Amino acid sequence: GVAAGFAPPKLADFLLTERLGSGTYATVYKAYRKGDSREVVAVKVVAKKTLNKASTENLLTEIEILKSIRHPHIVQLKDFQWDADNIYLILEWCSGGDLSRFIRSRRMLPEKVARRFLQQMACALQFLHERNISHLDLKPQNILLCGSVLKLADFGFAQYMSPWDEHSVLRGSPLYMAPEMVCRRQYDSRVDLWSVGVILYEALFGRAPFASKSFAELEEKIRSDQAVELPPGSRVSQDCRDLLLRLLERRPDTRITFADFFSHPFVDLEHMPSADSLATAKKLVLRAVEEDQAGQWSAALSHYCSALEHFVPAIHCKRRGESLPQLFLQVSQYVSRAEELKALLASHHRLSFEEARTSTGVLREMSRDQPRLLAALNMASAAIANVSLCCRLVTGAGYWCWLLVLVTSAGYWCWLLVLVTSAGYWCWLLVLVTGPGYWCWLLVLVTGYWCWLLVLVTGPGYWCWLLVLVTGYWCWLLVLVTGPGY
Repeated sequence: GVAAGFAPPKLADFLLTERLGSGTYATVYKAYRKGDSREVVAVKVVAKKTLNKASTENLLTEIEILKSIRHPHIVQLKDFQWDADNIYLILEWCSGGDLSRFIRSRRMLPEKVARRFLQQMACALQFLHERNISHLDLKPQNILLCGSVLKLADFGFAQYMSPWDEHSVLRGSPLYMAPEMVCRRQYDSRVDLWSVGVILYEALFGRAPFASKSFAELEEKIRSDQAVELPPGSRVSQDCRDLLLRLLERRPDTRITFADFFSHPFVDLEHMPSADSLATAKKLVLRAVEEDQAGQWSAALSHYCSALEHFVPAIHCKRRGESLPQLFLQVSQYVSRAEELKALLASHHRLSFEEARTSTGVLREMSRDQPRLLAALNMASAAIANVSLCCRLVTGAGYWCWLLVLVTSAGYWCWLLVLVTSAGYWCWLLVLVTGPGYWCWLLVLVTGYWCWLLVLVTGPGYWCWLLVLVTGYWCWLLVLVTGPGY
């Protein structure tokens, strides 16, 4: 409801309720469309009396830009109105608040979460860059969340800027401004790349690289020639580190370009979760099946693997109405067929084990939200360099069996992978035995039934985690036994 003593402006079609925030020129309210729909929107109210020539031009540019674009990662302008006192921008409602609040509530974000947000930001920036639009005020407070979907907002400083256009007017928020802007030098669209670097840094480490108590202190830090460094002991991947340091290059001429940013392996726009991921995956699978049936095994394998790289983000971006168990079943069947083709090619071309095991990465990606399951895969991968290897292939009666045994001097490891295709059963068993205790990970998929079993036995007690998904029903069982009983 509306707080006592609080009188928001009145609009014919909308009921303005709580005030969400305010800036120099505008106040934003949550509002409901009158009538049956009760659609929730955000209304940005700009008082005409606060506008000068520059801010009027900015507002008109913001309206012009938002009217002309529509993108899943940019807040949509639904309408704009005006009366004698105010101008109203009716905007898409984002229920998750802004990215700044999201980061603060978690102190810092895991790299995989930061990466998903970065991919969405990059997707929006690519769309804007293709239209010669620069945001010029990128910061976590201007990035809104709708569930796990990120949307760029507040185009109050945005400009149409060709790659060769240069400006010198100070725009944006000092903490996220590029050095060339803070130092009041000529700048161009590359300032947005610096801001992206600051946002990614803050998401990963909980603070901006030049966090300061005053603008003077901030300006002094930014004017310094010292290269930006990651916090001591920071644990990020090499791709993430490389991108961060290239985004946070002080000199725009040595900063990463937009083209290199969009194609960087940490951004990997091609495989980001999107509404198109599933369609792309299915298209690649159809091609793979056609090549498979025609006996073109090498080409089929390539397209199965490409499809799997799109199925993984499709699972993360599953829409309402799509069956997750069915999607997992499809993916597992394609993994199974890819492994069969690898074995067939291996028998013809003596394909090395190192080349033949890449689809394990797909399963690792599918399991990446389960740290203990990932740990088992990582342990097995790490052992490969120091092990003896036995690989056996059985192809009679339509059964396919791959047995891999890894033996080290200190105890032994055993990894058994069995694919049984004649009856549609798929089974993957991983056993790691190390000294007095042992790890056992069993994954069974039986035509529509998913079962994950993880057992860790260490001396007198054991830890057991069982996850079963049976045709739409989820069941989690966690048992911890630390003594002689259970």
